[in-house]
Amino acid sequence: MSGVNEIRSTFLDYFVRNGHEAVASSPLVPRNDPTLMFTNAGMVQFKNVFTGIEKRPYSRAATSQKCVRAGGKHNDLDNVGYTARHHTFFEMLGNFSFGDYFKERAIELAWNLITRDFGLPASKLMVTVFSEDDDAYALWKKIAGLSDDKIVRIATSDNYWRMGDTGPSGPCSEIFYDHGDHIWGGPPGSPDADGDRFIEIWNLVFMQFEDLPGGERVDLPRPSIDTGMGLERIAAVLQHKHNNYDIDLFQALIRASVEAIGVAAEGDTLASHRVIADHLRASSFLVADGVLPSNEGRGYVLRRIMRRAMRHISLLGAKDPTMWRLVPALVREMGAAYPELVRAEDLISETLRLEETSFRRTLERGLALLDGEAKKLGDGQVFSGDVAFTLYDTYGFPLDLTQDALRARNTSVDLDSYDAAMRQQKAKARAAWAGSGDAATEAVWFGLKEQVGASEFLGYETETAEGVALALVKDGRQVEALNKGESGFLILNQTPFYGESGGQQGDAGLVHATGLKVQVTDTQKKLGDLFVHAITVEEGTLKVGDALELAVDHKRRSAIRANHSATHLLHEALRLTLGDHVAQKGSLVAPDRLRFDFSHPKLITDEELREIEDLANEIVLQNSEVTTRLMSVDDAIASGARALFGEKYGDEVRVVAMGEGLPGSNKAWSVELCGGTHVRRTGDIGLIRIVSNSAVAAGVRRIEAMTAEGARKHLVNESRLLQGLSDVLRTPVHEAGDRLTALMEEHRKLERDLAEARKKLAMGGGGGESEIRTAGKTRLLAKAVSGIELKDLKALADEGKKQIGSGVVAIVATSEDGRAGLVVGVTSDLTGSFNAVDLVRRGSEALGGKGGGGRPDMAQAGGPDGAKAQAALDAIAAAVAEA
Repeated sequence: MSGVNEIRSTFLDYFVRNGHEAVASSPLVPRNDPTLMFTNAGMVQFKNVFTGIEKRPYSRAATSQKCVRAGGKHNDLDNVGYTARHHTFFEMLGNFSFGDYFKERAIELAWNLITRDFGLPASKLMVTVFSEDDDAYALWKKIAGLSDDKIVRIATSDNYWRMGDTGPSGPCSEIFYDHGDHIWGGPPGSPDADGDRFIEIWNLVFMQFEDLPGGERVDLPRPSIDTGMGLERIAAVLQHKHNNYDIDLFQALIRASVEAIGVAAEGDTLASHRVIADHLRASSFLVADGVLPSNEGRGYVLRRIMRRAMRHISLLGAKDPTMWRLVPALVREMGAAYPELVRAEDLISETLRLEETSFRRTLERGLALLDGEAKKLGDGQVFSGDVAFTLYDTYGFPLDLTQDALRARNTSVDLDSYDAAMRQQKAKARAAWAGSGDAATEAVWFGLKEQVGASEFLGYETETAEGVALALVKDGRQVEALNKGESGFLILNQTPFYGESGGQQGDAGLVHATGLKVQVTDTQKKLGDLFVHAITVEEGTLKVGDALELAVDHKRRSAIRANHSATHLLHEALRLTLGDHVAQKGSLVAPDRLRFDFSHPKLITDEELREIEDLANEIVLQNSEVTTRLMSVDDAIASGARALFGEKYGDEVRVVAMGEGLPGSNKAWSVELCGGTHVRRTGDIGLIRIVSNSAVAAGVRRIEAMTAEGARKHLVNESRLLQGLSDVLRTPVHEAGDRLTALMEEHRKLERDLAEARKKLAMGGGGGESEIRTAGKTRLLAKAVSGIELKDLKALADEGKKQIGSGVVAIVATSEDGRAGLVVGVTSDLTGSFNAVDLVRRGSEALGGKGGGGRPDMAQAGGPDGAKAQAALDAIAAAVAEA
């Protein structure tokens, strides 16, 4: 047993045999400790278990935890590649007892594993204990049989662990391995302890006290155990190596690096290959856990790690992007233990390729500037902070990269002038932004962005996390606290809440802590990446600096995800059905529905609508995985990804792919640029139901749809309505359509027959007072009728003109609500003498109307006072007589 994978599994199997639960590694982005940038120890995921906030169904656990130390106080980045045991990414083996066993069992388990299962000779081992921990000292003698010179008491904080200023604490006991007297160094506690002969391989923390405010320390009611053993360190010991980079895992990665670059790992090039191997692991695992390179927060640290490795690749002479080609080697070595690497392999490769392509475009120019400026320096001079800032601002060189490049010259950067240049740039940017019109009304957000930086968004990977309240805003001003009943805005250092953008509504949910309950009603993005939470405090007082539990409304988020993914599927179905001219013109993704506006010049038929819905639901039923990749905009568009209307894209974009394409095709069914949240598999959408189809502008149409539970309820309601209709029609559901069509046709025929009968009755004299008389020298048919639809008046006038032969026809119809309609017809031989429009206006005035319109031979008007029908007819008769 010597391979890293075998050592890991042996460790976990050993503790499972001894009653422990094998718990999977938590992500590198801590969900339960907002004070940490990255998970840096095995106990991080159990923090709330140790403090009693969280309960789990087991009291013993064992893990192999992914860890990163490359930011904050735990920053090993600069040492990586140049020392034997520094890494940015490492695995921490650990066993934990939550109030179950304590010191004696912990020491017994550790000693038996190391000496029996791992087979290390006891003569090569020694331990340290905290100077006041007599119990641990005695137990090591009893269990391991160690002599007094092999148990070293340490009085410093190195052997006393604390979670913080207050909270759990306890003494430690470390296990050291002696590599032999051929290596310089002394045992722990000696003047030569910094040497490399004695190497710490395992630390046992005996968590037995609680530190209270004011310095008081009390016993914990349930003492616990937290241990940590670096997998790389124990692998080096078991493989008889003194340098961690000589173990099988790193040697496999270094071989891949050598093969890809074509430069041997020896002499001056060895450190570069080690940097590449280490940073490949850190970069890949961070991307797999949802971190993407950026200029803020965790993304900035990831970019530093990537670019440091990429600079070493360049130093080795590689001309093309290379780091991404090493990902398969990493997946082969670690994919079985960490399946997230396998799932994210494409995303990792594409992210590394994109970053190195971008970096190489500026690396040559940036290094030329750096070298030129560095050559001007005399002995003892420091590198210009202004030039270092130019490298950062113009060429994308993080300060750390400039410092790393100057390392070989024993030159440092003037940090004071660098910071001054950074402040000056921010002041100029703020002045330019503040003068940009309406945006200046939200100046508070710009100041906050400068103060607290961008928000870390965790919502692609989780809906719960912890965060720290960095700022509170009320009525446009920063405040230190919000009390019960008050509303305002909250800025956090990290958040799982999605800020509204790209048509997707912002998240809602709950923020809480002991004695505090805060409702998040909406989340917005300000200035691109500042997440602003609209909140109302329901219980307690929320203060700046509070550590908070964050929980997105799961039901609401799930509904939004389903609707957003359905929007992508409908977009592609529309294009395939209606043509390539279809392009998004706007969208809304809400919990209860989705709305999609798109270019299309004509009506969508019912048959087309059914085809669109069927196509989208075929992909839903595939239940295929929805994948996300990071790409450059140009590469994404070239690959067939569709950009969304109104979305602003940077150099790097998220490409969301869903559905299986045509047989034999590697392209997914739908591929779009999108920064929103989506379902894990298309089947999570459940069902897509289009509920409306309308025009919103010239050449732009809109469909609205529902998914999942909303679609189900909509269909249930439609089904119930249909069943009710069939009950009324007294016919089976499948025959209801034909039966209703027949009834409607019968109804229309009866209406036509009734209308004809009414017209004949009206013109025959039975519908009201009428007569054909002479007005002046002109024949006039004037008639008041009722029971006639106003739309039929012109037909009555035409019939009247036939009856009169030559003359004028005036008909007034009174409706049930007392209003009146009026029509005047003039036979063709008299249109030179009479204008129907003029005559109808005279009649309309009598009815209380305001005129009418039409042609010289036929005009129509109306009025509110149907009781004056006869007066209207008399007015028309008088006008005819006057002519």
